[in-house]
Amino acid sequence: MKILVVGSGGREHALCWAIRRSPLCTELLCAPGNAGIAEFATLVPIGVEQVDDLTAFARTNAVDFVVIGPEAPLVLGLADKLAAAGVKAFGPSAAAAALEGSKGFMKDILAKYDIPTAGYGRFTDADAAKAFIRAKGAPIVVKTDGLAAGKGVVVATSLDEALAAVDAMMGDKLFGAAGDELVIEEFLTGEEASFFAIVDGTTALPLAAAQDHKRVGDGDTGPNTGGMGAYSPAPVVTPDIEAKVMERCILPTVRGMAAEGRPYRGILFAGLMIDEGEPKLLEYNVRFGDPECQVLMARLASDIVALMLAAAEGQLAGKTVEWSDDPALVVVMAAKGYPGSYRKGSVIEGLDQANQVEGVRVLHAGTERNARGQIVATGGRVLGITASGASVAEAQTRAYQAIDRIRWPEGFCRRDIGWRAIKR
Repeated sequence: MKILVVGSGGREHALCWAIRRSPLCTELLCAPGNAGIAEFATLVPIGVEQVDDLTAFARTNAVDFVVIGPEAPLVLGLADKLAAAGVKAFGPSAAAAALEGSKGFMKDILAKYDIPTAGYGRFTDADAAKAFIRAKGAPIVVKTDGLAAGKGVVVATSLDEALAAVDAMMGDKLFGAAGDELVIEEFLTGEEASFFAIVDGTTALPLAAAQDHKRVGDGDTGPNTGGMGAYSPAPVVTPDIEAKVMERCILPTVRGMAAEGRPYRGILFAGLMIDEGEPKLLEYNVRFGDPECQVLMARLASDIVALMLAAAEGQLAGKTVEWSDDPALVVVMAAKGYPGSYRKGSVIEGLDQANQVEGVRVLHAGTERNARGQIVATGGRVLGITASGASVAEAQTRAYQAIDRIRWPEGFCRRDIGWRAIKR
């Protein structure tokens, strides 16, 4: 098949890497892609939110299957437009993607179908939001209803911090229209984990758990980011907890979305809080996580294309998924200043040497080639050094050995990715 992957980040590099391993893939394209993806896919210069242009390209270029990586084109209805054009796609409809596109909608679905989650309120008025915060006290969580590139969440440890978050999101429009409505939630204690299932509208097949590191600094300090590293499997998600997540969260959501007339097809990413063996759902995302996708694709032994096709065609029943026994770990290298302002265009060297470390693959997240053929940084999160090993500790050692071969003075990374699993 001729396959088009939509996206340009580390998640999409990981997906392209896995798709290229499939005997079903005869030609691979990526829109818009990055310098790493260009090594084995043809790049198409169309942005992820140009859904009409992407649809027209897929139709006129006889693309057989489109894999939609990020959430924005899903919320904008790319899967629907492709279906209308007769092109198969992997990813939920716009109606189903509302699980991520609107946190308020998602929380209402959880409440309606009795899925365990934090108590919450929805607000379009700042004064009402502040009154709710004062009544509940701190710590408390303030979220934009709409998409904010993974940054529209403030875990406020004081009333002043929570009230300031309301002003920033609603008053100052820090995240634009995404903050027109806020969701304010009770603070949950425990350990966070990510769990993924693949869904075909009625059947949900569990994939695997991962754990990421949101804070920018070692020891989980500093501001939240899109993710500074991850590993899989996540020891906190035991087989017992996985069974609870499927029974109490994933399956009721799939049945509920079908009952709502919004059947869900694609990847369902459950952000979990686990406390004393009991999982609660923090939120859903409607695509693979980034950087979790990198470690899942490193571990996946099954044919990803066959699984995604089965989901798109409603044929997942009876399918199984095979995984490598070896854990995988990814360390994100970011541009200095991230998650605040950072400079673009700095040159990165030593990637070939890093890729020579056993068990390592350097995945690109924000790169391009300049006119001189050099790899340069174009984003905040720029590289994902992904390593497999017999243990999380071995994978961690290999990842940092590879990082130490990379010459990029303008970049930085955390040096403690995987600490929870290693401590266990």
